Amino acid sequence: MKKRILFSLLAVFSIIGTAKAQEETILSAQIYGYKGDMVYFDCVQTPNIRQEFYTNPGEEHLYGFNTDQFVCMLINGKIKVLLEPGDSIHVDIHYNNKQQDVTFSGDENAVRNNRALQEIDMLKRDMRYKSQLLGCVALDIKPKDRIADSRILLEKATAILNEAQVQGDAREYILSQIEAEVYMSFVEYPVMYESVRKVAINEQEIGDYWNITDGYTTRNDATSLSNPEYVGFLMRYCFYINEKNAKANNSTYNTPTRFEDMYKDLAEFYSAEQRDCVLYFLLRNFIMNGQEVERADALYKEYKEKYNKEKKYIEILDSILQ
Repeated sequence: MKKRILFSLLAVFSIIGTAKAQEETILSAQIYGYKGDMVYFDCVQTPNIRQEFYTNPGEEHLYGFNTDQFVCMLINGKIKVLLEPGDSIHVDIHYNNKQQDVTFSGDENAVRNNRALQEIDMLKRDMRYKSQLLGCVALDIKPKDRIADSRILLEKATAILNEAQVQGDAREYILSQIEAEVYMSFVEYPVMYESVRKVAINEQEIGDYWNITDGYTTRNDATSLSNPEYVGFLMRYCFYINEKNAKANNSTYNTPTRFEDMYKDLAEFYSAEQRDCVLYFLLRNFIMNGQEVERADALYKEYKEKYNKEKKYIEILDSILQ
């Protein structure tokens, strides 16, 4: 009798394990009005999750893949779709000139997360909040107005997530996205505006530029660190704080422009998962740029031996170096 019970339990666990192993994350889309020859699905987190289809209006483009982490997929390089492992979501996209009408259906949780992200995008459009800072300079948006709008955006976006009850990885990912735009506006836009519009930072009516991020704690959770735009902010934040500290000590800090100097400063500034992440993205971006890739060899070796914690980073770097 005991053997029979044990056999039954093993069979049940085997079935459960098989079901989990076979559980795919599913993204499907039907697209209308698109002028391109190919439809592209690309994962922000890894180039190893991607698919492409011939454009055929109304045809369902379906892609199933395995992932053990939260991912952000891009459809045709622009439309973001957030997916937790095992999610299944369908996207209807109607292209209309420069606008896209997007609707989601499928798993309730996935639909809720993506509708909240969509609502935040609509909020940004209503606020005329541009993602590209150079566009703000071109329109001569004053730094004090950009900073004020950024604070409003963060407040209202958080309220949208609270109202929709978005939790877990989706919440962290969306907030990391918003914080990247907000705090990059704080540290980068005044400098950019000064450079292009020739208005000194101390004449921009933004208060003390060197205290503008006081009270902010950078994120170190895995989901936020999987967001390339947030990692881009972390890189800029490192240089901002280094310059701030230099001024406090009556010394000079020059923001690095060479790949090797960026690597050195980031490695010294961050630790643990944050350091692992920013160095990985720096190396990945430099290698994928495809120019003078051999310059990455020595630093990649050092990164693997001294700083790497997330082994998937090494797998991805090795795959793009092949």
